[in-house]
Amino acid sequence: MTYDVARVRGLIPSLGDGWIHLDPLAGMLVPDAVSRAVSTGFRTSSFSHIGRDGAAVRSAAILEAARAAVADLVGGEPAGVVLGPDRAVLLAWLAESLSSRLGLGTGIVLSRLDDEANIAPWLRIANRHGAHVRWAEVEIETCEMPSWQFEELIGPTARLVALTAASPIVGSAPAVRVAADRVHEVGGLLVADAFGAAPYALIDIDELNADVVALSAPSWGGPQVGALVFRDPAFLDRIPSMSLNPYAKGVERLEVGGHQYALLAGLTTSIDFLAGLDERARGTRRERLEMSITSLQDYHDQLFEYLMDVLDAIPGLTVIGRASTRIPAVSFTLTGMQAEKVAAKLADSRIGTVSGVHGGGRLLDALGVNDEGGAVTIGLAPYTTRFEIDQLGRALVGLG
Repeated sequence: MTYDVARVRGLIPSLGDGWIHLDPLAGMLVPDAVSRAVSTGFRTSSFSHIGRDGAAVRSAAILEAARAAVADLVGGEPAGVVLGPDRAVLLAWLAESLSSRLGLGTGIVLSRLDDEANIAPWLRIANRHGAHVRWAEVEIETCEMPSWQFEELIGPTARLVALTAASPIVGSAPAVRVAADRVHEVGGLLVADAFGAAPYALIDIDELNADVVALSAPSWGGPQVGALVFRDPAFLDRIPSMSLNPYAKGVERLEVGGHQYALLAGLTTSIDFLAGLDERARGTRRERLEMSITSLQDYHDQLFEYLMDVLDAIPGLTVIGRASTRIPAVSFTLTGMQAEKVAAKLADSRIGTVSGVHGGGRLLDALGVNDEGGAVTIGLAPYTTRFEIDQLGRALVGLG
């Protein structure tokens, strides 16, 4: 039995809008079960998980379930799951907390592949404390990030490496483990941003050897919630607290303000949805995630190959990057047309794409793409079909 994309599409009501959604970079479509979980959460939970009344008890249960679900998604521990309104916000708080580790003579390694959310906070604290910033670069032709450069970039003074697990702009997936092993040799930390990797890959925090993994639920069809997962939960009590509660312990030390419990209910349901993408999946949630995401990968491997064949057949279209290790996302340019115009014309055909930098400006600047009018970014989702790719191809031919 193969991946049943028709079944998955039937679980997402917004696919009935008549559009072809090739814009998961802007957030994947929300399954009906997630919407219902959020609605129920608003009706039954409280604004606090502190207390003995029924609503507060339900809020506490929602919070506990959300930590467990995120831990299952990355193979971590619930005690290491920090939850908040957005991964960019959480990364900013994390950078502030870790800023005490930096100073003159220390260094940070950042990546051109990364989304701005995993760049800007680290640049701010580096500038404030006088830390030296070094950049991991990509090969222009393939957009791959050679792992050999980490040996040179990560020297004895390095305190932190911030690196994406996969670029949602060009699809490249760098060797996070190589960078993590190297920075640990010199006593530093690695923060891996899995914004682009989920749900395309089964994330394993131990396999990555990352100290922190950042997640954004909208990237897999969840609500507007972010998470940081610490491989060693005890580390949270060894860094400065950002909490407004002077007695905060563990994950609460990086959770500034209250929680949106209804959204957390949707977060748990969205991860359960991923675990059920393959209806044959059985076992624990982590085991079901492994089987479902593997099934989705097999489906996407074939579909992405077909997508590339379609794009390569379009006159004047140039694909940006062809990394060998990647997720099914790609950017392209069309000769003589600004990216914004291409996206607008595709929208006229009810095809959703992403144009402009959308967090990928540094990469596109480094490649010289923005100087030539920018790029259009498209990606596959669990609900994408070959028919939709055919429609994209016909629309692009019509622009030539």
